[in-house]
Amino acid sequence: MSWPRFFSQFLSFLKDPYKELREEIDQLTIQQIQDLYQIKKKLKVLEEELLVNDTTLEKQSSFNTGKNQIHDIIKNQVWSLAQQGMDINQIAKQSSLTNQEVQEIINEFVDKGQIV
Repeated sequence: MSWPRFFSQFLSFLKDPYKELREEIDQLTIQQIQDLYQIKKKLKVLEEELLVNDTTLEKQSSFNTGKNQIHDIIKNQVWSLAQQGMDINQIAKQSSLTNQEVQEIINEFVDKGQIV
């Protein structure tokens, strides 16, 4: 057997384990990329759900907070006008509330025993 032929066979023997190893690494890499893609896809869906829920929650929260703040500020005005004998329709117009809201505020003060 000649030296080049022996060397060639020897190299082919050495290349096989590396080739298999590279193929395994390639397969693992492909699998990892696919898994990562699936995770990112699921994460995106979750983020969108959270974003929608947060947006809805913020809208509800700001609406409720805003409405409560308006009522807290206006309640005293409504109560003061009612004590002065002003008509519910006039109070509603002046405070930009409905007649029902004005009546509810007055009832709240009456229930607390603050009517004079």
